[in-house]
Amino acid sequence: MVEAAGRPETNKLYRTICRWWNEIEVLVVTGATTGKVEANNTGIKHIKRTARGYRNPANYQSIILMRSAVRTAA
Repeated sequence: MVEAAGRPETNKLYRTICRWWNEIEVLVVTGATTGKVEANNTGIKHIKRTARGYRNPANYQSIILMRSAVRTAA
């Protein structure tokens, strides 16, 4: 059916779906997404941006751990 269309857009879409089929199937079956990871990364970037740099890496790490613990407990 894709070959019958003869359009480069449909051919590229078909190849992409074939390449990512296992991942698509996992998403549909389990419903697992990377939303929580992306939210954590955004939070860490926000901490770094508002702090304008930490001189002590241990302090930076402890702030990240404390804020992520607050987000998961809330």
